[in-house]
Amino acid sequence: MLSVIILQQKVYKLIFIYDKIYLMSIKRFLLSIIVILGSRAVANNSFQSISQVGIDYNKQKALLGKILFMDPKLSKDGTVACVKCHNLTTNGADTTAYSIGVYGKKGSANSPTVFNSALKFRLMWNGRAKSLKDQVLLPLYNPVEMGMNKKQINSYLKKNPFYNKKFKAIYHRPANIDDMSDAIAEFEKALITPNSRFDQFLDGKLDLNPLEKKGFELFKYFGCINCHNGVNLGGNSFQKMGIFHTYNRTKNTPDLFAITNHFSDKNIYWTPGLRNIAITAPYFHDGSSKTLEDALKKMSYHNLGIKLKSKDIKALIAFLKTLTGEKPKILKDGTP
Repeated sequence: MLSVIILQQKVYKLIFIYDKIYLMSIKRFLLSIIVILGSRAVANNSFQSISQVGIDYNKQKALLGKILFMDPKLSKDGTVACVKCHNLTTNGADTTAYSIGVYGKKGSANSPTVFNSALKFRLMWNGRAKSLKDQVLLPLYNPVEMGMNKKQINSYLKKNPFYNKKFKAIYHRPANIDDMSDAIAEFEKALITPNSRFDQFLDGKLDLNPLEKKGFELFKYFGCINCHNGVNLGGNSFQKMGIFHTYNRTKNTPDLFAITNHFSDKNIYWTPGLRNIAITAPYFHDGSSKTLEDALKKMSYHNLGIKLKSKDIKALIAFLKTLTGEKPKILKDGTP
């Protein structure tokens, strides 16, 4: 699977070269190679029900992480908790294009849902976080999001008698930032949304209705499956946004280029999983699409070079709605 992804990225680099001289016929040919490569990847790593995937986590640590996830005092101005940008009562994401951080500062990227994060191979739009523990710390240190540093966080935790008691009981040492990030990561492992209609379909418990089936077939026919496959229907590769028609980017665009500074990595992003996509608007790294219909129109234009028919959009949306799962069980356990 990884070798296929690497081959796809090499083909994308060729597309960048030809894009400069506008050889659309060559681009279409190269895209067909990507589709073939992607199809092989899908054959080896096709859709999988969440019920078939075991995500182990330590419940005591996760319940502590749940408390920490909701604590705004972990931010510089005492107003921003993880939950502010990742609303656990709704969709695990934010309803605005850009989240607001400390002192009213506006972020530069749309907040992806935290639900099913344990199923992703990288986190953040440019994949700079390689693990859940890495991801926990990045917003804390970001001057726009939470604006803290390691010393400030350790000081807050150590002065908090509740946390010290909890950490000593679970980790057998005083509260500290390393164990804090571990606890929040354990909580995020538990944020799995099972039992969607699509899961039940994959498990043979129900059949999709005719419109949902049509949408599923179109999802495969148009090539969406090449980037959105596996148990999370995505989240397992980097892909380019704007294969046929260039997608606008700014100096603050959170793409892979922001990390590598390689020209060919412009508008290359970690591909988000599609679970719960019907309830996680707005869409894309820039939050520019407020509806699924608009998101589908943009993707078909920029990445497929086609204009979708209204009836096809309707069917695709019906299928995407089958990906909405149940709320994570841990949100009902051990209330703080």
